[in-house]
Amino acid sequence: MQFGQHAPARRTIVHLSDTHLLAGGAALGGRYAVEEHLRETLARVEQLEQRPDALVFTGDLTDLGEPDAYARLRAIVDPVAERLGAPIVWVAGNHDERPQMRRDLLGLEPTQEPVTGVWDLGGLRLIALDSTVPGWHHGEIDAAQREWLRAELAEPAPLGTILALHHPPLPSHVPLFDILELKDQDLLAEAIRGSDVRAILAGHLHYSMNGTFAGVPVSVAAATCYTMDVARPALRVNGMDAGQSFHLVHVYDDTITHTVVPVAAAEPATFFAPEFYERMAVLTPQERLEAFSRKR
Repeated sequence: MQFGQHAPARRTIVHLSDTHLLAGGAALGGRYAVEEHLRETLARVEQLEQRPDALVFTGDLTDLGEPDAYARLRAIVDPVAERLGAPIVWVAGNHDERPQMRRDLLGLEPTQEPVTGVWDLGGLRLIALDSTVPGWHHGEIDAAQREWLRAELAEPAPLGTILALHHPPLPSHVPLFDILELKDQDLLAEAIRGSDVRAILAGHLHYSMNGTFAGVPVSVAAATCYTMDVARPALRVNGMDAGQSFHLVHVYDDTITHTVVPVAAAEPATFFAPEFYERMAVLTPQERLEAFSRKR
């Protein structure tokens, strides 16, 4: 149903991040029920009327890289993805371990090779990068991965390209994240400059944030496990068991939008029921303006 000047989105992506699962279903830090929060988040995702073209998880899938944690993650997410008919894009985060993630989540050889991939979502290209540094929590896209990325981007995709990685190439007003930032961001900028990259999806911060990098919009999804209370002074920001959310990414011909969807919800009002839209649908554009836009 189109009432405005923009045609419906060409593609829709669900962007989630930082699930931080532990073996045995343990609570993170003894206080955050991370599996329960993930299930609640996915229940909200399944409420979507429009089926997404992909589920993208931008890293820190587990907290310690434990084999059982990856197995539990798949057991929770796979059935949802199957019901939605959507592929899953798993991105490595600094709390993940490459060998275990490759073996226990992806069914690959358990090596220290970066976890990367390319998906064709009906003409929209999605590229997963691996910004992890084995043994460290800061991020980096090494020279070999940058060259691989250049080669992938050499041929434009019909609907353009979205990059997904864990460490966002953005500044943070929270100083602790500066220590754990993505290094050599200027080199990554060189690798994507002039390409068809239209958006960058990231995680890591545990709070939602948007910015631009090399002229490309960057969208950071908050965590499903716990979020950061950024209303506190920057030097006192800490985690809180509230505010979990995910993003809906709508890809249009001329723009891409990123909508924050809270996991916790209240019973909505009924002012704009389906009957309202049925009445609007039979009106001309000018009649709709008269019926709904004009102030009384």
